[in-house]
Amino acid sequence: RDFKNYYLGYVSLMYKSEFPNLLSYTRFLAVMPRVLVPMCAYFTSLKGKPTGVEFIDSTCIKVCHNIRIPRHKTFDGIAQRGKGTMGWFYGFKLHLIVNHHGEIVAAKVTTGNVHDTQPVRELASCLTDKLYGDKGYLSKALEADLLDKGVKLITTVRKNMKAKVMSLWDRAMLSKRFIIETINDQLKNISFIEHSRHRSMNGFMLNLVAG
Repeated sequence: RDFKNYYLGYVSLMYKSEFPNLLSYTRFLAVMPRVLVPMCAYFTSLKGKPTGVEFIDSTCIKVCHNIRIPRHKTFDGIAQRGKGTMGWFYGFKLHLIVNHHGEIVAAKVTTGNVHDTQPVRELASCLTDKLYGDKGYLSKALEADLLDKGVKLITTVRKNMKAKVMSLWDRAMLSKRFIIETINDQLKNISFIEHSRHRSMNGFMLNLVAG
């Protein structure tokens, strides 16, 4: 979680022979913003291909605790308050579409106040066949727009709604949404894309893309 200790206490010691000209920690921080665009290009090259069975979900990325919002300066005027499954937060949202192999097909970062349905049309522009999501993506207008583009949006329903008529295959695929939920969990708890120690927007984006 602590990049300074990781760089000075691990990389600088364990990989000294592999990187004889390793930069100092201060210099490394200074040049890090230069690799944001190449890292984005590298991420794009690693993205999976649509398979006809995709899953969509979003996850909140908090940049500070709620009680510290009035004093937060790094993302002042950029981050926004939003509401997720765990309540209100201040920060951003990461929207992902993955295929049934667990490969990321499309990704987008928005502020925390953006509704889950808003970026779907852009994210799903390269898809074909079926897209599965939770009840947060319920929208007749969105469903109709995607259907016009050849993508059928299939979601779970809210408790106060009538059950949808759907095939056993679609029900089975909805139960497979744990694939994308697991990916979000790994990004947060293994790659640590969410923490409150960012000092710049460039650092935030680089940490996110690297994760």
